[in-house]
Amino acid sequence: MNFPNDPVMLLSVVNTYLRDYHSTLEELCKDASLSAEEIANRLAAIDYHYDPGQNQFR
Repeated sequence: MNFPNDPVMLLSVVNTYLRDYHSTLEELCKDASLSAEEIANRLAAIDYHYDPGQNQFR
């Protein structure tokens, strides 16, 4: 999987993958060989944070 560098586009792609294919952020990151911390930090920069109950960045 190739994820965009732009944080707004990253938000859209990550939330789509979480909604359609993965039940947790950790599962998505394991499948895509990504760091959950890196994704969380990049999205926190635009004031979005992972909500495990909703399984999305809000």
